[in-house]
Amino acid sequence: MPREAQDISEGELAVLQALWRRPRMSIRQLTEELFPGRIDAQYGTVQKQLERLEAKGFVARDRSLFVHLFSAAIDREALVGRRLDAVVDKLCDGSLAPVISHLLRNQKLSAEQRRQLRALVDEPGPDNQGPTPKGKSRRKE
Repeated sequence: MPREAQDISEGELAVLQALWRRPRMSIRQLTEELFPGRIDAQYGTVQKQLERLEAKGFVARDRSLFVHLFSAAIDREALVGRRLDAVVDKLCDGSLAPVISHLLRNQKLSAEQRRQLRALVDEPGPDNQGPTPKGKSRRKE
């Protein structure tokens, strides 16, 4: 059985979000951004979160300087994809249809966001050659 991909905690996610906003930060800079005014009390927490994220492959460390600098090794879109894949597998038996249906019906979406989602659904991809003409089947005979 393959090993399940490691997820990240909410605290680790906060560190990643800070690194997406401002790449290449030291532990002290990250601590100040995440816990303004509480740097001494929270420094060890941020250090441990960075160690865990680095071990999971989500953060890269530049050791070339005296003060190590950290940057995100995964972008936001890749993490969103991982998390959505996990939700789809667990809640929808691997089917994207319920998730897409929910997104398209979501009242928080603007008309433009709905249009963009529909365009993405219709966009050709590796397993999707775009919309199927009426009366035609994509099934290979």
